[in-house]
Amino acid sequence: MAKEPKPMVSFENTFEKLDIRVGRVLEAKLEAGTHKPTYEMVIDFGKFGKRISYGRFTQHPIEDVKDRLVLGVLNLGPRHMGKVTSEVLVLGVQYPKAESGEATFVSPAANAKIGCKLF
Repeated sequence: MAKEPKPMVSFENTFEKLDIRVGRVLEAKLEAGTHKPTYEMVIDFGKFGKRISYGRFTQHPIEDVKDRLVLGVLNLGPRHMGKVTSEVLVLGVQYPKAESGEATFVSPAANAKIGCKLF
C-alpha cells in the first residue's frame, strides 16, 4: 500500500516563496566544529554572491565536492549547527545505505548557469 503524501499546499504560499538557485562549490573542507562529520563549502551563486554552507555530504570524497553544481535555498536565513552557522541550505537526499542524515546532492543534470532559479 502506498504511503499518503503530505496535504496539498498552494504554489503561491509555499514553493514560490523559496529562492532556490544553482551554485558551484568553490572550496570544501571537513569541519571539526559540528557534532557529526560535515563539510564546510564555499558556494558561488553568481550575482547572488558567495555563501558558506555546512552539510553532511561526507560520503562523497572531498575532491568530488569541489566544482560540483548544487541547488541551494538562499532565503531561509542562517542555521546554527554547533559552533558554525550555515548561510544557505544545500538540497540533498539520503545517501544510499548511509546512516540517517548523510546526504547526496540534488544537482542539475546539465551544466546550468550559476545563479539560475529552480522552477
